[in-house]
Amino acid sequence: MTLSWVTVDPYGRNRMKPALGTIWVALVSGASLLAAQQPQPTSADPLGGNFFPPELIMQNQQALGLSEEQKGFMITEIQRVQSQATPIQWRLTRELEKLGTLVRPPRVDEAQVLAQLDSLLVVEREMKHTQITLLIRLKNRLTPEQQAYLRDHVGQRDR
Repeated sequence: MTLSWVTVDPYGRNRMKPALGTIWVALVSGASLLAAQQPQPTSADPLGGNFFPPELIMQNQQALGLSEEQKGFMITEIQRVQSQATPIQWRLTRELEKLGTLVRPPRVDEAQVLAQLDSLLVVEREMKHTQITLLIRLKNRLTPEQQAYLRDHVGQRDR
């Protein structure tokens, strides 16, 4: 599972990966898993349509009529998250490698594996917290009309 938002292009520049969609799917899948474990009156995704991936906002910036202030804020926030996400991704990969090493033998030490899993989940939580923080900040900079446009745009694209 790839959680990195940052890649380096052929010119050595950091670029945001389109993997945010993958991250979003992972978040929604996690929410769906929780929903499956707890009885709920509806099966609707509580997050879907309420947050907007940065790529979607960037791809629709003209149609949204983003102000220069909004664009500047969003660029700054995305860059901030990229700088935070890279070291988290390194830690996440390290913790996942450790877990892989522990589960490789024919018989595994349950306590060690579960302790390592806990370490991995702490880092995953930090990554998800960072990602959701970005989504909240981007949403809060959009007007209700801009949010409605994105909701409609996403809804039409997914149909």
